[in-house]
Amino acid sequence: MLHYFKKKKKSSPFFPENYIDIHSHIIPGIDDGAKSVEESIALLQKMNELGIQNFVCTPHVMESVWENSSQKISSQFSELEQHLKNSNLKHLSVRFAAEYMLDQNFQQLLENKDILPIKDNYILVEMSYLNPPINLYEMLFDIQIAGYQPILAHPERYKFLHSTFNEYQKLKDAGCLFQLNLLSLSSYYGKEVNKIAIELLKKNMIDVASSDAHHQKHLATLEEITKNSKLHKLVQHVLENNKLFI
Repeated sequence: MLHYFKKKKKSSPFFPENYIDIHSHIIPGIDDGAKSVEESIALLQKMNELGIQNFVCTPHVMESVWENSSQKISSQFSELEQHLKNSNLKHLSVRFAAEYMLDQNFQQLLENKDILPIKDNYILVEMSYLNPPINLYEMLFDIQIAGYQPILAHPERYKFLHSTFNEYQKLKDAGCLFQLNLLSLSSYYGKEVNKIAIELLKKNMIDVASSDAHHQKHLATLEEITKNSKLHKLVQHVLENNKLFI
């Protein structure tokens, strides 16, 4: 007697074709991310294994902490780029931009048009996790008047917004796109951040999702997330949006 079994449906990869990670800290020795070229290559190797082949490296630009000039970012990236050419990762597409803290230094850079966009006029910005800039909405307005489109990094991590959820809509109305950290789909940053991340996704307020990878511990958590089919279903449509930045 023959028994027929239905073939198990092959699960689709977590990251869609032409996905690009637009937020990472992989450039060596420039912020709180990779400390050496060897560490940078190891991070890219692991992300390649997870199915990511396109990257925008976005080191911090933060007054009195990471005062990285566009020239310094370009120079440090060139070192990484040279090592990539001599590695087994030559097929990866890697370029650089920056993650800008909304502070006085950023205002000066904006006035000088000394800005490194993710692509075209899109720029990645962040705030303090505890308090917004006093002139937040004025700064968002100035960014757009200067011809740029702000992408707010990891909105789910700003604790001061958690108790006033309507402020998220206010930020959207002010012209912000929202970039989710994929690690927020777990409890990596805490249960409250995870709760807000899920809520923002369910309300279709997230535009793109990225790794914000700094080190191997981040990627170990990301790997676990990629194995979760429920999380994949929840974030899949957002991951598709990232290809707009290729």
